[in-house]
Amino acid sequence: MRAVHTPPAIAQRAMTTHSEAVSKTLFTIGYEQTPAHSVLNELQRAGVKLLVDVRAVASSRRPGFSKTQLAAGLDARGIAYLHLRSLGTPKEGRLAARAGHHAELKRLYDSHLKTPQAKEGMDELATLVREGGPVCILCYEREHTHCHRRFIAEIIEAREHVAVENLVAPPV
Repeated sequence: MRAVHTPPAIAQRAMTTHSEAVSKTLFTIGYEQTPAHSVLNELQRAGVKLLVDVRAVASSRRPGFSKTQLAAGLDARGIAYLHLRSLGTPKEGRLAARAGHHAELKRLYDSHLKTPQAKEGMDELATLVREGGPVCILCYEREHTHCHRRFIAEIIEAREHVAVENLVAPPV
């Protein structure tokens, strides 16, 4: 397994002191039915320093949520951006989620998490949460219980002994 490498600029922006590391929280957020400025405001309000995009495909028809636009909007607010494609839901899982088949989504995503790429992505996220922060993971679904980011958050919560807070931006 290759060593996980986070670009220095991202690692530096997300660094915290030891005293800040005592009480860690992993945030999650979805952008469904929400304008970009509302999501950015919510991240800023929560004190997020690094947004980790866990979409398999970091493009969107919604203004402000494609990878480049999102990274620029975050940068303007002093928040770093990282896309961990390896933690995205495979196509079959996205189809199951859209159809409301949440048990099928979980089964498919659990299988995906056993791949070397997903394990590596989870290790990288765990390191960022442990050594940096505050970190927030982002995906599309507004309701975290219907999204794979819930499964990611539960794993990081158990592994790193952090709290999880699901942010909900107003759909202004």
